[in-house]
Amino acid sequence: MDRLAAMETFVYVVETGSFSAAARRLNIGQPAVSKAIAQLESRLAVRLLLRSTRGLTPTEAGLAFFERAKRAIEESDEADNAARGAASGLTGNLRICAAVTFGRIHIVPHLGPFLDQNPDLNIDLLLDDRNLNLVEEGVDIALRMGALSDSGLTARKIAECRRVVLGTPAYFEKHVEPTCPADLCKHQAVVYALGGGANWQFRNANEEQSVIINGRIRVSAAEGLREAVLAHLGLTMASEWMFAPELTSGAVREVMTDWTLPNQDLWAVFPTGRMASAKARAFVAYVQGLLVKGS
Repeated sequence: MDRLAAMETFVYVVETGSFSAAARRLNIGQPAVSKAIAQLESRLAVRLLLRSTRGLTPTEAGLAFFERAKRAIEESDEADNAARGAASGLTGNLRICAAVTFGRIHIVPHLGPFLDQNPDLNIDLLLDDRNLNLVEEGVDIALRMGALSDSGLTARKIAECRRVVLGTPAYFEKHVEPTCPADLCKHQAVVYALGGGANWQFRNANEEQSVIINGRIRVSAAEGLREAVLAHLGLTMASEWMFAPELTSGAVREVMTDWTLPNQDLWAVFPTGRMASAKARAFVAYVQGLLVKGS
């Protein structure tokens, strides 16, 4: 097995977490995978993987090698693509991470045209509201919203969206519609733990106001927030992205339109120290185009 093939085998083992899963992806036998990893560790004179009853875990040296091996494979793919010409499209695997609700509403329904443009490209989409470790998860590109807590990340802002106060018509039939921040003390709110919590900050033409809202329901995932609001349990503060279908259909409506909230930023985040691959750059441009069309 040549050096590039050995690196590809190691990358698949780390991404899948087992020799057998990597063998299935490579369409070879498991003994061949085990032999390739053993030869690789022997040649490098370092342990790359820790084997336990819970599976395979890369060592510190293994993680460093994984990063560089994946980059070498991507650069090799890009060199092939450049030689064949742009018409051949992108190839290989692209591993993407995004928040569950944003991915479900704004990414998954629109993957078809992107895949049609690149018939030799496969997409691995991790939907998780948590900020995953991009290196450990083998992620090529993450779409993250809000302020970035890790200043060491390689990130680029690609879009922004309004935050609004909203609720269902049925909820507002039973509760007087708020017109200013002070009115919110008379309402029950559904609080999104990852979306600013219970401290909502408003601005209009003349002043700024900060309000601590009342919320008997606090959720840690956007899907839970959506279900609680659509069950008429309270109003909430959220980005238009989170309730895009319902704002369009009228299932929820915005209130307090004379007041504004801080916008929600969307960032394209790349693993630290890695240049964005052509696949990642193309996907980011595609997502930007989707959001511009939808705005």
